[in-house]
Amino acid sequence: MINIGNIKLEDNILLAPMSGVSDLPFRRLVKNFGASLVTSEMIASRAMILQTRESILKGKKDVNHYPMSVQIAGCDPEIMAEAAKLNQDLGADIIDINFGCPVKKVVNGFAGSALMKDENLATKIMQYVVNAVKIPVTVKMRLGWNYENLNAKSLAIKAEDAGVKMITIHGRTRCQMYNGQANWQEIAKIKAAVNIPVIANGDIKNAADAKLAMSQSNADGVMIGRACYGKPWLIKQISCEINNKENFITPNISQQKDIVLSHLQQMIDHYSQKIAIPLARKHIGWYSNGLKNSAQYRAKINILNDLNEINDTINHFYESQSDFL
Repeated sequence: MINIGNIKLEDNILLAPMSGVSDLPFRRLVKNFGASLVTSEMIASRAMILQTRESILKGKKDVNHYPMSVQIAGCDPEIMAEAAKLNQDLGADIIDINFGCPVKKVVNGFAGSALMKDENLATKIMQYVVNAVKIPVTVKMRLGWNYENLNAKSLAIKAEDAGVKMITIHGRTRCQMYNGQANWQEIAKIKAAVNIPVIANGDIKNAADAKLAMSQSNADGVMIGRACYGKPWLIKQISCEINNKENFITPNISQQKDIVLSHLQQMIDHYSQKIAIPLARKHIGWYSNGLKNSAQYRAKINILNDLNEINDTINHFYESQSDFL
């Protein structure tokens, strides 16, 4: 169990915030499989206070799912605080501050992992956000800007002092982007320096990785991102395996087909058909990884715009798999 302020998580395998991936339809699927905590896509704080349609959609909550975390990014403490308050008012249960995004357009705006280069500003942002809301605030960061400046430990201590209730550490520096291997051992130094929960992130693809990451980092749990592409059940599967819960049975081909069709329809309901179909293509492709004739299937899906044709193609593809039940 992990306590994030007054929120108790029954599990320690968490879904990472992923731009363009962890929208409401995907979070709903992951949550329905039994994940204890899901987090929204990163929302730019300035867009949030302008209440753009895109930012409102990113932070939208399924009222049946608790808790749900909304991640915000930005470099102005007052705007970040206002964005946090708005998301709290819209139903967020937790606010997560992004100090980890390595993407150039975010870093060039001095947000995301760029803030690890200015601990004073990062600390001010955390203080403003914590003081602006009544719900718990968490932070996601990297080990530092580069290996010459591994300051996650220092920033984590400041985060705890500011009232942050949980810290997630991606075991890479910003300059590594997603290259090389995540350094889970380095996270242990951060865990030893604070009393709030610390979550390990980076390169965790299965139960064996999760066990090793927690062993090397002494973390309270792990956060999984890219490994969940096309596998919204993975969080629950890993949890069952490492926490000696009930045996998890991976969805069979017939069930996977139903999940894909449901996911597509939920995206249409959420965005509208015109917007959803292009966005759904990557998810449909990810679901097919490792299946027979998946390359030809993905190529066809990527040029279809008619919903009936897409549904027919999905049905035909899954029904052609040898173990279809």
